Amino acid sequence: MRNKILQRRDGFIAHIIFNQPEKRNAVSLDMWITVNDTINMLARDKTVRVLILSGAGGKSFVAGADISKFDNERATKQSVLEYNNITKKVYDGLANFPKPTIAQINGFCIGGGIGLAASCDIRYCGTSSQFAIPAAKLGLGYEYEGINRLVKLIGPSFTKEIFYTARRFTAQEMFSMGFINRIIDDKDLSSHCLDVANLIASNAPLTIEATKFIANQCELEESEKNLDACDKKVMLCFESSDYIEGRKAFMEKRNPNFKGK
Repeated sequence: MRNKILQRRDGFIAHIIFNQPEKRNAVSLDMWITVNDTINMLARDKTVRVLILSGAGGKSFVAGADISKFDNERATKQSVLEYNNITKKVYDGLANFPKPTIAQINGFCIGGGIGLAASCDIRYCGTSSQFAIPAAKLGLGYEYEGINRLVKLIGPSFTKEIFYTARRFTAQEMFSMGFINRIIDDKDLSSHCLDVANLIASNAPLTIEATKFIANQCELEESEKNLDACDKKVMLCFESSDYIEGRKAFMEKRNPNFKGK
């Protein structure tokens, strides 16, 4: 599966690339397992400051599950549970990834592709991108977590429309719903995402990490929130060498050189 899930680095920027363009980057169980392992590995890598997810071939981000594998991978109750478990690990791993994540949505973003994008912090798409969740055309069910994540982003009414109709939605429609941060010209999408990633990576990593952690805590029920952990994340910023560097750079009118410590 290594050749179907690619990795590369641009300095502080890590990339995970879905590489099955002949199937519009549809994802098999083995591919999901590899993605989960890769996310866990990158989460521990202190040299990574931003993660970008994209699809190879220029025509598709991720076209959901590889339906040709359903008879082997999702035909029984046990296999469905196994499949849903690994996709949940991937989505949760992205949502809780300690650094910022960007979904670079080029072309088709279908089913599990929407799940992946919804789990990222920021979503940029090309002008020709198309979105759909065809579950109602396949007779399969979506678990609570997948629907809930979409409801939190775009609300219950738009979520229902996407699921009920199972039709394709344009980039502009998804932007109007609030799912997409920006629509970028197709030819500029990759460079735009890298520019934003580099801008984020130039800022103080501890501040970024604290912001993501606290923002995620804001979505939890009051009884589940860990406000002490939020306070600790904030104090780590003020106690860091980067805080000193940020103040010095401001006074000296230069760009700061943050170390993440």
